[in-house]
Amino acid sequence: MTSIFTGIRWAAPRLSPELLICHQCLMKAPTARISASRAQSLRNIRFNSTANATQQAAFAQAKTVADRSISNAKSEFSAGTEEISKGKAKFFPKHSSKSVAYWLFASAGSVFGIVVFGGLTRLTESGLSITEWKPVTGSLPPLSAEDWQSEFDKYRASPEFKQLNSGMDMDDFKKIYFMEWTHRLWGRVIGLSFVLPAIYFVARRKVSAKMSMRLLGISGLIGFQGAIGWWMVKSGLKDDLFAPGAHPRVSQYRLTTHLGAAFICYTAMLWNGLHILRMQKFVKDAVTTANLARPELSVFRKSVAGLALLVFITAMSGGLVAGLDAGMIYNKFWYMGEGLTPPKSELFSKFYSRKEDGSDIWWRNMMENPSTVQLDHRILAMTTLTTILSLWAYTRLNKSVKLTMPVAARKGMLGVVHLVLLQVTLGISTLVYLVPTPLAAAHQAGSLALLTGVIVLGSRIWVPKKTLMALQKTLGTTASQTASKRVGLANAACVQPVLKF
Repeated sequence: MTSIFTGIRWAAPRLSPELLICHQCLMKAPTARISASRAQSLRNIRFNSTANATQQAAFAQAKTVADRSISNAKSEFSAGTEEISKGKAKFFPKHSSKSVAYWLFASAGSVFGIVVFGGLTRLTESGLSITEWKPVTGSLPPLSAEDWQSEFDKYRASPEFKQLNSGMDMDDFKKIYFMEWTHRLWGRVIGLSFVLPAIYFVARRKVSAKMSMRLLGISGLIGFQGAIGWWMVKSGLKDDLFAPGAHPRVSQYRLTTHLGAAFICYTAMLWNGLHILRMQKFVKDAVTTANLARPELSVFRKSVAGLALLVFITAMSGGLVAGLDAGMIYNKFWYMGEGLTPPKSELFSKFYSRKEDGSDIWWRNMMENPSTVQLDHRILAMTTLTTILSLWAYTRLNKSVKLTMPVAARKGMLGVVHLVLLQVTLGISTLVYLVPTPLAAAHQAGSLALLTGVIVLGSRIWVPKKTLMALQKTLGTTASQTASKRVGLANAACVQPVLKF
C-alpha cells in the first residue's frame, strides 16, 4: 500500500496539468506546445530495474497519459494551430497538400522540357520563322495552302530569309515553322496546366495562404514569359544589330532574359514542391529537423545557397554565348589562340564602345564581344567546378560536418559533383566539335540539371526559422531538461530519465 501511495504522490503533480487543463486552452498552440514538452519528459522515462512492480504500474499509467498528450499536441501542430491568431487564415489551411507538391513537380518537368526544346529551336534557326505574335489564334497552324503561302511570304520579308535561307522552299519552311509553333504551343499548355489546377487547389482549400500567393506569382511569371519570348523574337526581325548585313539573330540580352525567366520559373516550381514535402517531413521527424539547424552545418548551408546563385549566373553567361554565337570561335581548351586568353586589345576592343570617351568599353565588351563573353563563361564554369569540388571535400574532411550531415544531404552533395563533371565534359565537347546540335542541347539541359541538383541539396539541409522554433517548442527542450531534474530529485532511485533532442 505504501508503494502505491508513493507512486501516486510522484505522478499526481505531473498528471494534473494534463487532466485539469481547459479544453479551449488546449486548442491554442502555445498551450499545446507546453503540454507536449511536459509529456515528452514523461514519455522518455526509463525505469530502473530496482523499482518494484507497483511503482512501475503507477509510472506506466502516467506514461500512457503522456503518450496521449503528445499525440494530441503533434496532431494540432500538423494542422497548423501553432500560429492561429486574430482569425487569421480562416479559409486557407496551414499546410499544403502533398498532391500540390506532385503537381508542381510535374509542372517543373514540363518547363525543363520546354527549355531544352527552346534550345533546339534556336540551334535549328527556327525561332524567327513565325513573324507575328497571336496568343489566341496562333494556337492553330496554317490549315490551307493559302495560309501557308501567306506565312511563307511574311518570312521571306525577314532579314534571316534574305541573308541565310534565300534558297528555302515551302517544305523546308514548314519544318522550321512547326519547330517554333510547337515551342509556342508548349508554352501555352504550360500556362493552362498551371493556372487552372492552381485555381482548383485554392478553391478546394489544398494550399496554404502563403503558397497561394506563390502560385499567383508563378502564374504571372508564366504569362510574362510569353511576352518576353515575343520581345526576343521581334529583335531578330530587323537587321540593326551591329553592322548592316551582319548575321541576323536575336538580341543576346533578350535571349538571356528569356532563358533566365524560364530558369526562375522552373526553380520556383521545384523549390515550392520540395517545400511542401519538407514541411510534412519536419512535423513527423522533429529530431532530425532540429539537428539540421546545428551550427556545424551553418557554413555548408550558406555555401550551398551561394553555389545556387553561382550556377545560375554561369548559365546566364551561357545565354550570352548562345546569343552571340561565341561558341563558334576559339574551339580549343584550355587555350584560346596562342595563350590562355586572347590579347587584351581583342578582349576590350573599342569597336564595341558607343561613347566617345570610351567609358562603356568594359561592360560592353563583357556583354557584346564574343571573345570576352566566351572567356567569361569559361572562367565562371571553372569557378563553379572548383567551388563544388571544394565544398564536397569540405564535407568529407571536416569531421564535425561529416558526423552531423544527414545521409540524404551527403548523397545530394555527391550527386552535384557528378552533375558538374558531366556538365563540364559536355561544355568542352560542344566547344571542340563546333557546337553540334545534340551536344549543344545536352549542354543546355545539363545546366538546368546542375541547378536542380543544387536546389535539391539545399532543400535537404535548409530549415525555416519559424518551423525550427515551433518544433523546438513542441519538443520542449528546456522544459524536458527541467522535468528531468525534477524527476531525478523526486525519486532518483526509481527512475532514470533519458531525454533525447
